[in-house]
Amino acid sequence: MSENQRKILEMLANKEISVDEAHRLLSALEPEGRTPGGTPGAETAARTKGKYLRIKVAPGPEHEHDEDAELINVRVPMSLIRSGLKFTSVLPVRPEVRDRINEVPREKGINLDAHNLKSEDLEEIIEAMSELEVNVVSGKEMVKVFVE
Repeated sequence: MSENQRKILEMLANKEISVDEAHRLLSALEPEGRTPGGTPGAETAARTKGKYLRIKVAPGPEHEHDEDAELINVRVPMSLIRSGLKFTSVLPVRPEVRDRINEVPREKGINLDAHNLKSEDLEEIIEAMSELEVNVVSGKEMVKVFVE
């Protein structure tokens, strides 16, 4: 039993987390297709760093007491992002559309071919996202984007 598995079970025993949360955490430690008794690799380390992409929008300091102010709180599982990125590599896309899709990341200095995305490329993207944190505060609203 790994140290991480032991910690999760201890948290469950101490009622710090629910059974469902413990199951999700233990599942996250196991990479897809891992054989029992296999050694966890880089994929496991990447998966445990961030489980969700969070996007929060709240009223800014000047509008926090407005009754019509909206609160937005989105939590996207990283597994959904992984699946979506994998899915893009199998979509039949016209060449001019594929070129435009690949052009956008290149403009930001990222050399990525979305149609030929490999597992290691995908994990590199997820790893980079784990460092992501965006905070914008204006009088009207506060926006936070981060990985947790």
